[in-house]
Amino acid sequence: MSTHLLVLQSDFGLVDGAVAAMIGVALQEEPSLVIHHLTHDITPYNIFEASYRLFQTVEYWPEGTTFVSVVDPGVGSKRKSVVALTEKNQYIVTPDNGTLSYLKKYVGIKAVREISEVENRRKNTEHSYTFHGRDVYAYTGAKLASGHIAFEAVGPELKVEDIIEMPTVETIVTEDSVAGAIDILDVRFGSLWTSISRSDFYRLNPEFGDKFEVTIYNNDMLVYQNQVIYGKSFADVRIGQPIIYINSVYCVGVAINQGSFAKAYNVSVGANWHIAFKKI
Repeated sequence: MSTHLLVLQSDFGLVDGAVAAMIGVALQEEPSLVIHHLTHDITPYNIFEASYRLFQTVEYWPEGTTFVSVVDPGVGSKRKSVVALTEKNQYIVTPDNGTLSYLKKYVGIKAVREISEVENRRKNTEHSYTFHGRDVYAYTGAKLASGHIAFEAVGPELKVEDIIEMPTVETIVTEDSVAGAIDILDVRFGSLWTSISRSDFYRLNPEFGDKFEVTIYNNDMLVYQNQVIYGKSFADVRIGQPIIYINSVYCVGVAINQGSFAKAYNVSVGANWHIAFKKI
C-alpha cells in the first residue's frame, strides 16, 4: 500500500529553517521519498484549522499517503504523539491534541498508535523538547512513508474512542431556518465557510435565486444582518454583492463576488461566531 508520498502541514511558515529541517530529516531516512506540502500557513497554535485543512485535503490523495501535521502548542508537555490510520488507508502523524477531530468525524479512523519515542525518535535529540516536528513527526512519517517500518511498529495501540476531539457546534434546523458556526475562512478570498452541511441547508428546499436573511453574531453581539441571494457560483451576483453558495466540501459558504466578506464585515471564525440562514 505504501506510495512513498509524504505530505507536510504546520504553522511554522517558511521564514526560517524549520520546514527545511523536517524535509532534510525525511530525506536522510529515505532519499527517494516524494515530499509535498499541504500548507505551512496554519494560523499559529490553531489546532482546529489544522484539523479542518486535513479533512479538506486527504481524500484527494492516494491510499498509503502519509501526512505529518504539526500544530503543537503543547509541545514538550504530556500530550501524546500518535499515528492514526484512516478508513481510506492513509496515515496521519500528529500530536493527539484535537488535530484528528475532523478526520475522525467525517473520514473515519480505524486504528491509532502512540509513537514510541524510544524506537521512533531521531538519535541524540532526546534533550531537545521543542521541535518534535523534526525529531519525532517528520522522522516517524518518513519511516512509515518509505515502508521502513510497518504501522504496527509505530508503538502501542490506543483506543480510537480516546482520541482527543474538539467540541463542535451543532446545526439547528427549524421549519424556515438553519443555524451553525463559521468554521473557517477561504483565507485568500475572505469567504466564510460554515459548519452547516449542504444536506441540512437543503432541508429548507432552496432554489437558486432565493433570498435568505443571513444573521451573524459574535457571541451575543450582532455583526451582520442582511438579505442574501443563494446562487450556484460567485458570478451569479454583481461584483461587490454578497452570495450564499455551497463550497467545495459541501458546506454552506458566504462570499462577496470579487471581494472579502470577512474583511468587509470584520468577521472571524470559531465556535463563538454563530450564523443563521432564514428563508424569506
